[in-house]
Amino acid sequence: MKIFIASISTETNSFSPLPTGTLTFEEGGIAHGDASQKPIQYWSGPLKIWREAGEADGATVVESLTAHAQPAGITVRSVYEGFRDEILVDLKAALPVDVVLLSLHGAMIADGYDDCEGDLIAQCRAVAGPDTVIGGLLDPHCHLTETMLGEADLLVAYKEYPHVDIPDRARDLYRLAVDAASGRTKPVMRDFDCRMIVAMHTPFEPMRSFVDGLLERELEPGVLSLSLAHGFPWGDHPRVGARMLAITDGDADKASALASELGMKLFSLRNEILRPYPDIEGALDRVQAATAGPVVLADTADNAGGGAPADATFLLKAILDRGMRDIATGIYWDPVAVRICREAGEGATLNLRLGGKCGPMSGDPLDLVVTVKKLASGLTQRFGTLDSKLDEMVWLEANGVDIVVNDLRTQTFHPDAFTGLGIDLSAKKAVCVKSSQHFYAGFSPIASEVIHVATPGAITPDYANIPYTKRAPTYWPKVENPFA
Repeated sequence: MKIFIASISTETNSFSPLPTGTLTFEEGGIAHGDASQKPIQYWSGPLKIWREAGEADGATVVESLTAHAQPAGITVRSVYEGFRDEILVDLKAALPVDVVLLSLHGAMIADGYDDCEGDLIAQCRAVAGPDTVIGGLLDPHCHLTETMLGEADLLVAYKEYPHVDIPDRARDLYRLAVDAASGRTKPVMRDFDCRMIVAMHTPFEPMRSFVDGLLERELEPGVLSLSLAHGFPWGDHPRVGARMLAITDGDADKASALASELGMKLFSLRNEILRPYPDIEGALDRVQAATAGPVVLADTADNAGGGAPADATFLLKAILDRGMRDIATGIYWDPVAVRICREAGEGATLNLRLGGKCGPMSGDPLDLVVTVKKLASGLTQRFGTLDSKLDEMVWLEANGVDIVVNDLRTQTFHPDAFTGLGIDLSAKKAVCVKSSQHFYAGFSPIASEVIHVATPGAITPDYANIPYTKRAPTYWPKVENPFA
């Protein structure tokens, strides 16, 4: 058996002020056929798993491009087309192949392409032919499109948010694809539009039980895979929103019925899933009233993992205005500030303008007197079991607040981002992280309380009022009953 593997992944925030081009992909990671043989990162993990599994089974594994970019705005057309065409050239050279496995995101939009993943899968199908099994691994914050469903044989999304199960789902897709290519199964996919747009945090009820139920239903005879596409709310796309996907063994009616049943079950839970977030002042009131720490605050709307700049100052300004101390906050993306601090050196005290550089959604820059407590290079933070790089890091102190800044835009996944610099989080009243939910796996074990804050920014969680131009307003909570 011959297996072809490749990856293009980024998540497109249509409302982000940051274009996604070559530099963004270079910062994220580009490898031309050897990502699986380099030190593993979270974006290259699936390819390493597929190579190891294929070689253990005696298959020939042909690896093409891996290109990953931190979520941002619309991808430059020539950049997407160049990556796509490199994969297609490599696929042609590898023919014939039995299986194509693609590690994707599912919400990538480029200039001229609303559905990059669908376009890539369709082009791979045209090259590989009708008999090759094509499988796509997806982030659940994807737009599950008709082209993706029509051209792929298998689509599998991570089940967890935070995405701590990427390796497990990569192994699932490999097993499903090999079974199909060997003739042991005949996968059939059907989806159901749940007509809802909301953040679905899987550690919390009722989502915890819903996901556990999907895993149990996958054990039923004839059920190959069940995936919930949450949708990415800040992608202006005709298919944005939650969709339930069922894959069965040769039974289209069963797949349709199962997707519909589970999709309507999810819809019935919508009011329980929607978790109210306090505003900044309400959240800080709770921190000041807390009797134990650290309270972990999520700066949800300035999450680089959703395409935000990660330099917003709204929450930090409110903390400083209150004179709060024993607070740690980060990671702020400010390459200019990092450069100035590296030039000044550890121990220096200086006037520094921090954050607020990318537009109105970033707030105003803050003029602070800071002390450079620590400079570091080469640190990483964990995302599940996989590493994510941090590049140049700076620990600043200003008025009793510890501020972590770096020059590589990324969300805050794990306490490593602070403790790697020497910051003792156990001594803090609060820790403020620039993340919407991926922080939860790492930070909840150390938190006295976790508060998701409705901060201003590029991904404000106001789902009823996101200014879509391509998505029909037939979804909850935009309307109370979109099935009426």
